[in-house]
Amino acid sequence: MNCRLCGRTELVSMLDLGATPPCERFLTAAELDRPEPSYPLHLRVCSACLLVQLPALITPEDTFSEYAYFSSYSTSWVAHAERFVADAVDRLQLGSDSYLVEVASNDGYLLSHVVDRGIRCLGIEPSANVGAAARDRGVPTHTAFLDAASGARLRAEHGPADLVVANNVYAHVPDLVGFTSGLRALVADDGWISIEVQHLLSLVRHRQFDTVYHEHFQYYTVRSAQLALATGGLAVVDVETLPTHGGSIRLWARPAEVAGEPSARMLAVLAAESEAGMHDLAGHTGFGAAASALRLELLEFLLDAARSGRTVVGYGAPGKGNTLLNYCGIRPDLLRYTVDRNPYKHGRFTPGTRIPILAPEQLAIDRPDYVLVLPWNLRTELTEALGYIGDWGGRLVFPIPQLDVVDPTPRPVRSSR
Repeated sequence: MNCRLCGRTELVSMLDLGATPPCERFLTAAELDRPEPSYPLHLRVCSACLLVQLPALITPEDTFSEYAYFSSYSTSWVAHAERFVADAVDRLQLGSDSYLVEVASNDGYLLSHVVDRGIRCLGIEPSANVGAAARDRGVPTHTAFLDAASGARLRAEHGPADLVVANNVYAHVPDLVGFTSGLRALVADDGWISIEVQHLLSLVRHRQFDTVYHEHFQYYTVRSAQLALATGGLAVVDVETLPTHGGSIRLWARPAEVAGEPSARMLAVLAAESEAGMHDLAGHTGFGAAASALRLELLEFLLDAARSGRTVVGYGAPGKGNTLLNYCGIRPDLLRYTVDRNPYKHGRFTPGTRIPILAPEQLAIDRPDYVLVLPWNLRTELTEALGYIGDWGGRLVFPIPQLDVVDPTPRPVRSSR
C-alpha cells in the first residue's frame, strides 16, 4: 500500500478491526441466504506525512451510485446546515449575484437554505437516488463524482464559485489529489472553500473507533489537511472546531495566491494537535487497545442483560453502527432489532450482523428495557426525542466514548385544562 498523499510505502498499523462488509450495504430479506463479501478494515498512518488512511478496497462507485443515507432525516444535522448557510452568507457577504457549489450535496438538506435565500447554487451528488430527492425539492443537482476533469467542465458551464462547500466528503475520496484539483477548478481565483471533516484528534481522544469504515478513506488533522489541500494549490487560512460527528473541524481554504496569513484559532488548533502528539508517529498509537476495551465493556453489558431476561434493541442504522456491531460480533440474540427514521432501510437488515431494521414506532409497541443508541454523536437530540421510553422505565445506552446507561429526558406533563 502506498500513501495516497505522498506516495511513500512506510505505513504503520494504527487500528485493525478485522474484516467487515461495507457499512451502507443493507440486505434485503431475499439476500439473507446469499454470500456477503467482507473486506479488511485496517487503519494505517503514513510515517512520512502522517496521513491516516484505509486501503481503497471499495470504490466510491460501489458505495455511492445508490446510497442509503439521506441527511434530512437528522433534525439536528439540518439545523446545523441552516446555521452554516446563515453564517457563510454573512461572513462572505453572499447575495443574489453570488454562486455557491456544494460537493456531495446529498438530498439538498443544505442547499435548500441557499435556494430559499435566492442565491444561485449547484449541488454535485454522485448518488443518483439521493440527487433525485434533491431535485424534487427544487435544488439544482448534477450527478457526478468530482475530479479535476468534472470540476473544469462544471466551471466552464456554470462559472467559478464564490464558495465551494464540501461537508463530510473529503474523507470519502480515494483519489485525494484528483478530488482536491477538482475543488480548485470549481472555486473562483478569489473565492473560498469550506470543508467539514471529522477531526482525528477527537477520534483518538474519545475512542471513536466505530467511525472507521470503508467509505472513509482517510482521517485528518489540520496539519495533514494542509498538506492535502496544498496539492491543489489551496491553503487553509482558518479553522473552526465543531461538535458534529463527535468532534469535527471546519477548514476555510482559499487559492494559495490570495490566502494570506492563518488565523489565530487555526494556530491554536495546530498547537493542540502538536501537544497531543498528533504531529508525531507516536501520538497515533494505543487506538487499538482503546477499541478493544470498549468492545469488552459493551459485550459484558449485553450478555448480562440477556442472562437477566432484559430486552435490548437499537436506535438508528448508521454506517458507524455497523462497524460497532461487526467488530463486537453483536447479532439478533443480543440486539433483537434496531429502528431508523429512514424508510429506505425498513425491512432490510444490517450488513454482516443481519439485525432487522424496523420503523421507530416499534419501540412503543415492544417497550424494551434498553435502547442502544448507535448514532451516539446525536446524543442531545436523541435523548430528548426518545424521552417517551421513560414512560415504561426504558433506559438509553450510549456505547462511546464509554458505556453510559442513562434515563431519557422526561417528557413535559401536559395540563388537562
